Amino acid sequence: MAGKTVAALLLAPRKIELREFALPEIDENSGLAKIEITGVCGADWPIYTGDLAKFAPPPLIPGHEIVARIERIGKRAAARWGVNEGDRIVMEEYAPCGHCSYCLSGRYYICSGMKMEKMYGFTSLDTAPGLWGGYSEYVYLDPQAIIHKLAEDVPTNIAPFFVPLANGIRWTHLEGGVGIGSTVVIQGPGGQGLACTIAAKEAGAAQIIVTGRARDAERLALAREFGAHHTIDVDAVDDVIAHVSELTGGRMADTVINVTAYFPGALQQAAHLATMGGTIVVAGEAHGLAANFEPDLLFLKELTVRGVRGRTSREIKKGIALLESGRYPLHKLATHTFTLDATEEAIQTVGGHGDPGAIHVSVLPHIA
Repeated sequence: MAGKTVAALLLAPRKIELREFALPEIDENSGLAKIEITGVCGADWPIYTGDLAKFAPPPLIPGHEIVARIERIGKRAAARWGVNEGDRIVMEEYAPCGHCSYCLSGRYYICSGMKMEKMYGFTSLDTAPGLWGGYSEYVYLDPQAIIHKLAEDVPTNIAPFFVPLANGIRWTHLEGGVGIGSTVVIQGPGGQGLACTIAAKEAGAAQIIVTGRARDAERLALAREFGAHHTIDVDAVDDVIAHVSELTGGRMADTVINVTAYFPGALQQAAHLATMGGTIVVAGEAHGLAANFEPDLLFLKELTVRGVRGRTSREIKKGIALLESGRYPLHKLATHTFTLDATEEAIQTVGGHGDPGAIHVSVLPHIA
């Protein structure tokens, strides 16, 4: 089809420019979607800085928390995805091969051992047709893409939160084993931690404890609004472990979910916060070595440690249902929205180098 689109292109680490691209032709198995809004994920920061260049080599169009509307679609693609032109959709970032051992076991989010050739927000411009990112006016729908319908009445500003909600559901319920009567500690009150708080409440946890820093006062307040029974300002207490012990009557947590960033010591703390036989879910990116870690705690306490990244369609569907239910004031998480020409500022804000007080940041496909 004829036409052009504008996208924010990452040319090199810390260098983004708006570029114009031709819209690709589609066949019976592919499609094209007009982007409505794209959430900025924490992973976009190391893509921007070049720390993830091994997995996301520039030049590329970043952005993978994509909410869009079907613009053009082939007949086979429409039948396969159960959608029509004009339908509102959300996209998973994965376009998996479908036949490697990881895909066949249901772990398509690590397709071919994290060497996926096509992954929205991570794929080089050199891979045709190039429109693999959400910081654009349009995005290509690859035949292997995974898309889901989204209700029309979900407000645009909260629509990208389908990703954190799905993450929270998987990390809390499936991997963390949180259920009725559980005690859970969530390390970090960012967007992912708040989503885990919601998921823990939905699971029926009896005691939800969220930890954060003094600068996280507003986030900790939101955690309480979303269902946390206790929040802890770690800058205001002498001993977090002793404080959790007091709150739990010495039993500690059945599950500890680490969604902090740049805190290598979180795993050591989690091992102390977990009860005997407890589970630790590690989703936070430490970006460093855990000095003075006591590995003997793992066997002495018979702890289970699960590293997690991403989610599957099962959790995406549950996240969408929770988003569409309107049970939580998710608009309070949508703190910052930027236009396409301010994509660099949006990513810097998520990385802690832009506007303060951000919880969830999004990019709109138009230019100011």
